[in-house]
Amino acid sequence: MTTDDISTLIGRVSLRDRAAFSALYRQTSPKLFAICVRILRDRTEAEEALQEIYIKIWQRADRYASGDTNPMSWLSAIARNHAIDHLRARKPVANTIDDAYDLADSAPDPEKTAINTAEGRRIDNCMSELEADRADAVRKAYVEGLSYQELAELFGTPLNTMRTWLRRSLLKLRECMER
Repeated sequence: MTTDDISTLIGRVSLRDRAAFSALYRQTSPKLFAICVRILRDRTEAEEALQEIYIKIWQRADRYASGDTNPMSWLSAIARNHAIDHLRARKPVANTIDDAYDLADSAPDPEKTAINTAEGRRIDNCMSELEADRADAVRKAYVEGLSYQELAELFGTPLNTMRTWLRRSLLKLRECMER
């Protein structure tokens, strides 16, 4: 088929001539399919891409300027661009080693571990400066989550006394930590 014949078929396709579209497909699909297979390297994907390419040709046939370009070049450009777009849209195949490399380590880094250990020692030292029952009440309140009422019953003291113990103990701890 000559260049003029293909150009004429594209012109008729722009007028929505189904017979011309069928003839254009029969004449040009082997070449456009080869372009798709070469770029996509997968026959199934190339077949799907070819269908989408001919939908584009059907929709854009009126944009073809017969005197300006070779009709096979115009069709090939549509096929090539569509195949490249299809290739770019693929999700990259992940290599399991690459995936493992990109995972963040949830463990604290050595610097944070050292800082946390030092802070823990400072808190323990400050807790040792408190009276034993007061330090125990602070631990039970802020580590174990006991309420003022539960602590008052546990230590056999009035509720307001327990609140005072905790408030004063926290003030002493803050002073110690600021030193």
